[in-house]
Amino acid sequence: MASAALLLLALCSSISLTAAVLFGEPRIFGDDATGYGPIFEEEPVDVVYSEDSPDKRISMNCRARANPPATYRWRRDNWEIKLMEQPDEHYSLVGGNLVITNPKQKKHGGTYICVARNIYGTVISKEARVNFGFLEEFADEERDPVYVKEGQGAVLLCAPPKAWPQAVTYRWIYNEFPVFLSTDRRRFVSQRTGNLYISKVEAQDAGNYSCYVSSPIIGQSVFSKFIPLIPLPPEEGEEKKYPADIRVMFGDTTAMLASNITLECFALGNPIPYIVWRKVDATDLPPNHEISESGAVLHLYNVQYEDVGGYECEAINTKGKDWHKAWLYVESAPEWAETINNTQIDIGSEHTMRCVASGKPFPFIRWYKDGYMYGKGELKFSSLTFDDSGMYQCIAENYWGIKYANAELRVIACAPTFELNPVKKQLLGARDGRVVIECKPRAAPRPRFTWTKDKELLYNNSRISIMFDGSLEILNATKNDEGNYICFAENDRGKANSSGYLTIT
Repeated sequence: MASAALLLLALCSSISLTAAVLFGEPRIFGDDATGYGPIFEEEPVDVVYSEDSPDKRISMNCRARANPPATYRWRRDNWEIKLMEQPDEHYSLVGGNLVITNPKQKKHGGTYICVARNIYGTVISKEARVNFGFLEEFADEERDPVYVKEGQGAVLLCAPPKAWPQAVTYRWIYNEFPVFLSTDRRRFVSQRTGNLYISKVEAQDAGNYSCYVSSPIIGQSVFSKFIPLIPLPPEEGEEKKYPADIRVMFGDTTAMLASNITLECFALGNPIPYIVWRKVDATDLPPNHEISESGAVLHLYNVQYEDVGGYECEAINTKGKDWHKAWLYVESAPEWAETINNTQIDIGSEHTMRCVASGKPFPFIRWYKDGYMYGKGELKFSSLTFDDSGMYQCIAENYWGIKYANAELRVIACAPTFELNPVKKQLLGARDGRVVIECKPRAAPRPRFTWTKDKELLYNNSRISIMFDGSLEILNATKNDEGNYICFAENDRGKANSSGYLTIT
C-alpha cells in the first residue's frame, strides 16, 4: 500500500512557493514527491538564566524530522537572528540548537522561535522565553523595633526585594542564622507576602527576627536586617483577651484547569483562634483538598470546573469569631476539538482548512503559512494553485497558553494515467441488468471523459450515460452491448485511455 502511494506521487507533480523563495526558482516535485516538510521532534522551552551562573551559556534546543533534512534559523522578538550574514560572538548554531554564550539581559532576553524549513515548506516552533533570573538584596536601612503587649497579636513585615521569577519562599531567622523560626497555630509565615504573623505574643517571643527569602530556581537567598521584637508585660499583671481577627486573607482567585492552588487564612486573637474551612453551598470541601500549617492553609490539587465556587475560612476563639470569603474561578488552556492534517489535493480544487479549539477564555485562532502570519479564523481556497502549497500552522491562544497544529498542503497536477487503476480487461454484465464500467484514472485537475464502443463515440441517452467520476453506465443491457469499450481521459496536462471487453450473459 505504501509503495503504491509513493508511485502515485511520482506520477503527478506539484510545486512549492517556498521552494521558489529558498532556491530562487520553482521546484517541481516529481520523483522527489515522496519527501515531506518539517515536523518538530524537539522544540525550545522557557529558560531562566542567572548572570551568576557558572555555566556562561544558554542552549535553546530545536530538532525537526524532514525529507530532505531541514535547515534552521532563529528569531528573537520576531526579528531574525542573521547568523550567516552578521556573525555574532554570542550566538552560534549547533545542528538546530541555538547556543548563547556570555548572555546579557538587554541583548539576549526575550522571546525566541526556531524556524525549520526545506523545499516543502517552513514551520515555526512554539515560543520560548529567555528570562534573566535575579534576587535583589534587601534595603540596607535598619529595621525599627516592634513593641507589643503580651497577649496581643503582632505582624512583622518582610518587605521583600524584587525577584524574578516571583516564585520565592519565605522563612524567618530567629536571633542568628541558621536558626529558623518554627510555625504552629500561634505563628504563621505568609508565602504570599513573606510577613510573619503571631496571633498572641508571649514573653518567650522576645528576640531579633530576619526575613529570609529564597529563589529555588536560581539558587539564591537573601535576608533582611534584624527586627527586634520586644514583648511588654500586660497591665495589671493579666493578659487581655481579644476576639479572633483575620489578618491573612485570600482574594478572588482564577486558576487554570488541573493546576494546584493555595489559599491562606490566619487570625490574631487571644486565646489563639483555630481556623475552619468551608466551600459555600456545599456540605464538604472538594476531595482533592489538603489543609496544612495548623489549619491556616488550604491546598486544592488538580482543580476542576466542579471546584468553582465560594470558599470561606472562619477564625474562632472563646471571645468571638471572624470570617472571610472569596471566589474560585477555573479556566483552561486551549485544546483541539478539530485540527488539520497533511493533505494532497488537485490543482484548481476548492479546499477549506479549519481548526476548532476549546478553552476558557475562548481561544483566538490565527494561521501561519511557511513561517509567516497568513490569516485568522478559517482558511478557504476557491481554486487552488501551486502557490498554495506549503506548511500551514494554526495556533489557538488564550491567557493560559498556546496550542499549535501543523500540516502540509500539497497541490498537485498531472496528466491522466491508468497505470494504477486501468479499466478491467474482461467485463461481465447480466442481460436486462445494469452495467457500470469504471473509469478512474489518476489526474489533476479532474479530466474530461469520453467513451467509445468498437471505435464508435458514445453519447448520453436514456440507456447509456457517462457518470461524473468517468464511469460508463448501461441500463437494460442486451447482447448488442457486447464489445470493446475504451475510456478516454484528458486535461490540460495530457491525455490517456484504457479499454476492456464487455460480455453479456
